[in-house]
Amino acid sequence: MCGIVAAAARREVSEILLEGLRRLEYRGYDSAGMALINEQRGLQIHKRNGKVKELEAAQLQEPFYGSTGIAHTRWATHGKPSQENAHPHTSGQRLALVHNGIIENHAALRKELIDVGYEMASVTDTEVIAHLLHQHLQAGASLMQAMQKTVARLEGAYALAAIDVEYPDTVVGARKGSPLVVGVGIGENFLASDQMALRQVTDRFIYLEEGDLVEITPGAVQVCTLEGESVERPTKRIQEALETSELGDFDHYMMKEIFEQPVALEATLAGATTVQDVEDSFGNAAAGVFDRVTNVQIVACGTSYHAGMVARYWLEEIAGISCEVEVASEFRYRKRVQHEGTLLVAISQSGETADTLAALRNATEGEFIGSLVVANVDNSSLVRECDLVFLTRAGAEIGVASTKAFTTQLVAMLMLTLALGRRRNMAEARQLEIIQALQDLPHYVRQTLELNSAIQTLSEAFIPKRHALFLGRGIQYPIAMEGALKLKEISYIHAEAYPAGELKHGPLALVDDDMPVVAVAPNDELLEKLKSNLEEVRSRGGELFVFADREAGFATEDRVTVLPMPHCPEVLKPIVYTVALQLLSYHVALQKGTDVDKPRNLAKSVTVE
Repeated sequence: MCGIVAAAARREVSEILLEGLRRLEYRGYDSAGMALINEQRGLQIHKRNGKVKELEAAQLQEPFYGSTGIAHTRWATHGKPSQENAHPHTSGQRLALVHNGIIENHAALRKELIDVGYEMASVTDTEVIAHLLHQHLQAGASLMQAMQKTVARLEGAYALAAIDVEYPDTVVGARKGSPLVVGVGIGENFLASDQMALRQVTDRFIYLEEGDLVEITPGAVQVCTLEGESVERPTKRIQEALETSELGDFDHYMMKEIFEQPVALEATLAGATTVQDVEDSFGNAAAGVFDRVTNVQIVACGTSYHAGMVARYWLEEIAGISCEVEVASEFRYRKRVQHEGTLLVAISQSGETADTLAALRNATEGEFIGSLVVANVDNSSLVRECDLVFLTRAGAEIGVASTKAFTTQLVAMLMLTLALGRRRNMAEARQLEIIQALQDLPHYVRQTLELNSAIQTLSEAFIPKRHALFLGRGIQYPIAMEGALKLKEISYIHAEAYPAGELKHGPLALVDDDMPVVAVAPNDELLEKLKSNLEEVRSRGGELFVFADREAGFATEDRVTVLPMPHCPEVLKPIVYTVALQLLSYHVALQKGTDVDKPRNLAKSVTVE
């Protein structure tokens, strides 16, 4: 969500901060700001509503410079998007502060600060942190001591970075429930909410732990606990080459990432040519955990939740293992009873999803035999805190609407199904069949991408529409849910998904000639039942768009448009059909003229509750 970049250096850092913000634009935001300490120990601030380019324009029109500074992109929580509510927030003309997260006791702190004479310039929860920090500085605390005293008063989640003109070469930070990383340089050090913001200046990072405070200067990094005890955190060098953020021949990152899926899937599957290879993908400790698994509990949010729903079908039908799937924001607050031998599986693209991370942390002692995270970002909080890790290796995903991260999550969950099924006496022939299907998957995805032009033509029918219904049966129901989510995310068409068998239990009342109905129709054992459901739609004047297996027996006719899908192994169909629905949502959004990569009100990485 919000983005933080901070620097303490021996060189001018305004362009480093701005570049860091550009690299964080994919996360979603509505305003941006930057504060620097100049050579005269003056605090200089630009804040602008809107995109980073507005902040860049302000810097060009009225440039200011410094070697110590902080910058921020804000996704509004408390207070509407505005220049007044944008970060950094200041206090006493001496300090500036940026914040990711939500302070739950801000109202009580606000009243307390107003009572002692502080004036509020915004309605944000963040401004109270700046005034608390100032209050402790005025009482004689050092900048680090003031941060320590300040965070002791805060309830909620935060990643913080602050500068003070009395400490012109220093940035202090703190993290609780929201990520913060230190970038280590030579004669310069940095803070950021995401290492991607700093890859242009360093490949060495310190990942702060929950409750850490940090002080950086050009020559040193000091980390301590909330109690003030100094701690050492390891410095890790990122080995992967810096990924290009160029669009190449594509107009949008979403389209680029849709077409990157064959290569991304190959990376996820790299080396997995035998069942033993698949198991090894989960780490050396996996065998000992998997031997004890009799049940699986999946927690996730958004698109990752849909991956979990697909996985439930695989785990129960193929591996014979009981599986429950729950939205992490509900799971973390529910009193629950777990079966013995349950493995907790957390799915998150970023590895920083706040509710999923909290669900993991809230698990009671002995509730699960172990925890596994499926994530795309190494060294993220979930990756560091889980027992087992599967990195999908999809590469950087910039578009807010998840595409290649989702399909690689599905592959990871199918590989988990295979590893666990092996222990439930899955037939060797079935194991080999799934392995071969996985190896062939990139080929089938490439075939689906060849349907791009046909899907673009089909999308024109959605231009005047404001609502859509998605239908699927069995394992394709969560794929229908994912298709509806993608359409609503980027085209702003209200879209809902239902199991096709539920039509007559309510949704059929919505069907008319203004309600397009999208159906996912592979050639499986539920096909004939699905055909009957679709006839119910057609007989009531509904317009059908059927993504159907080429051998499913569907034909385009009046008010029925059929898109013939590649014939592929049944186990792969959820992944293959997903790609077609991604293309549909992309082209509808393009026809609607929306911001495909940065849809309104949404963020790429949801790091607040």
